[in-house]
Amino acid sequence: MRIGGGSVPATAVTVAVAVKSAEGKGSQRAVRWAVENLMPKADRFVLVHIMPTITSIPTPSGSSIPIKELDTSVSEIYMQDMKAKCEEMLTSFKFSYKMPKMESLLLEGDNPAFALLRYISDSRVTTLVLGSCSSNYFTRKQKDMEVPSIVLKQAPDSCNIYVISTNKPIINSRNPILRTEGEHDSHAISKKHFSLSSSSTASKDLNSLSDLSHLISQAHMPGYSSMYYTAAEGRTCQILDDSISDIQAIKGYTPSSSTHSEQAEIKQLRLELESTITLYSQAFEGLVHAQSKVHLLSSEWNEDARRVNAAQEREESLRKIASEERKKYLEAEEEVVMARKLLAEEAYKRQIAELKTMKESLEKQKIASALFSSDSRYRRYTRNEIEAATDFFSEAKLIGEGAYGKVYKCNLDHTLVAIKVLRPDARDRKEEFMREIEVLSHFRHPHIILLLGACPDNGCLVYEYMENGSLEDHIFCKNGRPPLPWFVRFRVAFEIACGLAFLHYSKPEPIVHRDLKPGNILLDKHYVSKIGDVGLAKMIYDVVPDNITDYRASIIAGTLYYMDPEYQRTGTLRPKSDLYSFGVITLQLLAASRPDGLILKFENALSSGAFSDMLDESVTDWPLAEAEELAKIALSCCQLRCRERPDLESEVLPALNRLAKFADSYIQAAKEPIHAPSHYYCPILQEVMDNPYIAADGFTYEHEAIKAWLDRHNISPVTKQRLQHKMLTPNHVLRFAIHEWRRNHC
Repeated sequence: MRIGGGSVPATAVTVAVAVKSAEGKGSQRAVRWAVENLMPKADRFVLVHIMPTITSIPTPSGSSIPIKELDTSVSEIYMQDMKAKCEEMLTSFKFSYKMPKMESLLLEGDNPAFALLRYISDSRVTTLVLGSCSSNYFTRKQKDMEVPSIVLKQAPDSCNIYVISTNKPIINSRNPILRTEGEHDSHAISKKHFSLSSSSTASKDLNSLSDLSHLISQAHMPGYSSMYYTAAEGRTCQILDDSISDIQAIKGYTPSSSTHSEQAEIKQLRLELESTITLYSQAFEGLVHAQSKVHLLSSEWNEDARRVNAAQEREESLRKIASEERKKYLEAEEEVVMARKLLAEEAYKRQIAELKTMKESLEKQKIASALFSSDSRYRRYTRNEIEAATDFFSEAKLIGEGAYGKVYKCNLDHTLVAIKVLRPDARDRKEEFMREIEVLSHFRHPHIILLLGACPDNGCLVYEYMENGSLEDHIFCKNGRPPLPWFVRFRVAFEIACGLAFLHYSKPEPIVHRDLKPGNILLDKHYVSKIGDVGLAKMIYDVVPDNITDYRASIIAGTLYYMDPEYQRTGTLRPKSDLYSFGVITLQLLAASRPDGLILKFENALSSGAFSDMLDESVTDWPLAEAEELAKIALSCCQLRCRERPDLESEVLPALNRLAKFADSYIQAAKEPIHAPSHYYCPILQEVMDNPYIAADGFTYEHEAIKAWLDRHNISPVTKQRLQHKMLTPNHVLRFAIHEWRRNHC
């Protein structure tokens, strides 16, 4: 495992020095020798240290704990500490020689020789230098010499290996950097080899056998790869060939000065050596056979392992499938239980609904029979009377038509009436027909249309006739109807609110109209408004408080743009649901426009100071302050939530009553002569004053008008300057003069 460093181009000369420790003499000797001999001509100079693979962490008690049993953070801290110590050791070499080209590399592995061989192969190192504490490389008893021995024997030909001991370095080199020195050393070693005595030759052969034994033992080491095993096999064959050549040289060597005993000893050594070589050859053949058997067993084991793994995977897959199926089964069981529970609840609700419907049906039949049999609150007309009054429903008497049916104008009992006839294909509206009879027959109010009679057989309702049509006709100037003056609009708003208050506070239960709109508000010959078409009206038996949001499953009734948004969303009907419709109608009275988007337009106009642009242009004498007050009342009624809308009786009606009185005073003032002195007129109302008061700006005003002005402003109505105070002083002289003028001219 490589921890640092990187690869270099193939043409670069890279010198790597294997370092074991900073205190080791072999490592110091190797670094010093490489710096003096190889550093000048190297492109890279790398110090390499092999750190053993960390599989456990020691404890203070002397034992060790495997890394797998420890937390990841603890093992990482320990590994970082070990790496830091190794890096510190490599850094000490850098400081000792102070060479800028010197690099450091930290490798990890259990076998240093194999780690170095992998590094040579992966990084294409051209030269590797190793240190040795022994003076004789061929001595096999020292453990430290195993690493140089394996590296020398297994290193590729492209890499030059130098083992630095106390004597001259051992070189396996074709490096041009030290070609001369290498040739000299090779020559010296060769010369020494051929000048050895017969005992030395035998010793060399024994050493060769020792090499063979060492390689065979290395081949059986765990983790020894097939690549290195093949290399060891080739090396063993080479050793055997060299030994046979040496034996043949010994056989042909006959020293002249040898004694008979020495020759006998040499012969004995030859026989022993040949026997030993034969044994090693047989051992090598057994090793090859064992290797092939190991390969066969390994392949069989791999196949068995693959089958076992496949079986385990299938088992795991089947376990997962079984678990998922069981989970689905449990979910299905829960769904079945839930479905049964819901079925029981639905059956119970259906029974309750059926009983409730039956009860309501019986009550309606009872009410209908009571109404049609003995109710004296209205007159019951016959089919013949209705047909005679309408000339058999002549088109000449038709004055209107809606979703409910047609409306005819005719005389009945010497009285001008309006007869509303249910369409033949609208028999499903029979319930509305009955509800309208029930509601209108119970109540009498000056601002709710009067029901004169009914003909249940023909589905006809007889109302008092309203000469000036509907409020919608005047707002949009339909059917030749003129626009209403502002004071009539103020009074109509107040009258509609009075009619709604009568319905909402009726006893024993409040009544909600549900379909309040300009088309259902009618005007008589004196422009007195009355609420009609209460077919969708509903009695509220359990009024939900305004501060509670209650969702109910009910049929939504009414007209879009006039329908309460909270009623649309939740299905909960409250008396304040009509208040939203009233607010929209009031805004239409001011602007004479369609209801869609009207609320937002008025809010923007008030916030931007362009309120006057929203008023109906057909009226030229709008009192802006009072019109703005009426618009604000209407907007408060149009809040999205019922809890945010004002109370009709305690908040809306008093404000509308004040505005209606203001409109009536304007009508009375309009009847007075126009040639009164100018200082008799109020600058605000532009009419002759009844109770004149002097304000801080020195002008005289009608007392109610200037009081209302000062409640909202702190500037003069005439000069538009800031008033120093809001105190009012009665002008008795002017009031006396006005009274005298009126007595003389009225």
